Amino acid sequence: GMDDEELVKIAGKVSVFARVAPEHKVRIVKAYQSLGNVVAMTGDGVNDAPALKLADIGVAMGITGTDVSKEAADVVLTDDNFATIVSSVSEGRRIYDNLMKSIQFMLSTNLGEILVLFIAVICNMVTPLLPIHILWINLVTDSLPALALSVDPAQKDVMRRKPVDPKQGIMTRGFSFRVLLQGAMVAALTLLAYHIGLQTSLEAARTMTFATLAFSQLTIIFSIRSGMHSGLGQLFTNKLLIGAVLLVTGLMLVV
Repeated sequence: GMDDEELVKIAGKVSVFARVAPEHKVRIVKAYQSLGNVVAMTGDGVNDAPALKLADIGVAMGITGTDVSKEAADVVLTDDNFATIVSSVSEGRRIYDNLMKSIQFMLSTNLGEILVLFIAVICNMVTPLLPIHILWINLVTDSLPALALSVDPAQKDVMRRKPVDPKQGIMTRGFSFRVLLQGAMVAALTLLAYHIGLQTSLEAARTMTFATLAFSQLTIIFSIRSGMHSGLGQLFTNKLLIGAVLLVTGLMLVV
């Protein structure tokens, strides 16, 4: 008998709604969403389909659920076990974190390369890197560690964090600051190595520039993956990343 405004007022205070009809489920989902919540809806019947479709995350039962509810849902529990929802949220957060790590790594390293060449052109310096150097760094130094980041294990507190705001973009203020800071650090160290190398010869300067740029990127990746945690505590949890870094290091030493 309540109108929508009354329902919204009590939605945050009530734990259980009993004896609800299908249209009530839709109104309840809308009420929670209007309070700024990310709403999940579980169901298995045809009458659950409208609310499953409306919710931010619709969860259907894979065994007992109807085909209509499965089609309307975003997630289907193949074992009909609600505990699986927790596992899927954890895995989803891990994937999201790893995507952000890979994006941050690629943006930071490429920004460092761009700054090195841009500053060299502005200052009318002899080109510190040849095209073959840049190609090697992009194909080898950047690619293999970035791929290994995609299988990084989840942080220990991954399920204690608040959900990410669905309206939040990738380039947040903190994320942009980290990208700019790391890119600037890579560029500064690389240009310093180039300047020191010029005291010997142009070939030595380019070699030092190439090596410094590559190894600084390999160092930054451990800072990116540890986030707010200790880098040493996270160092050996991703064996694939360790292998990728060692492989790239060996190839760098060879060339």
